[in-house]
Amino acid sequence: MAQIQQFEDIIVWQKARILTTDIYDICKSLKDYSYKDQIQRASVSTMNNIAEGFERKSNKEFKQFLFIAKGSCGEVKSLILLGEDLKYINKQNAVVITEYCIKIARMISGFIKKL
Repeated sequence: MAQIQQFEDIIVWQKARILTTDIYDICKSLKDYSYKDQIQRASVSTMNNIAEGFERKSNKEFKQFLFIAKGSCGEVKSLILLGEDLKYINKQNAVVITEYCIKIARMISGFIKKL
């Protein structure tokens, strides 16, 4: 197994990046700017905390940032469900994004256990 040299090599960071671009795409024409801002910031937080934790070069700090990333991922999931309730996001997109959030959260948990 090759050692990770940069955060861009981390699979869960790559998936969080996809999640973030999907969130931005889904929210493109949304007029509820506070909701839009909150869900976008939560998705960006997921990927950025993985990156920042990795760059700290300490497993203890990395784990701390992974816990924060996992929390942000949960926030995205919660906001997706709210968006569906408010009819901002259609059922199909909500299901896909929610399942993707669950997958990312599991991957982060696995990463934490490995550290």
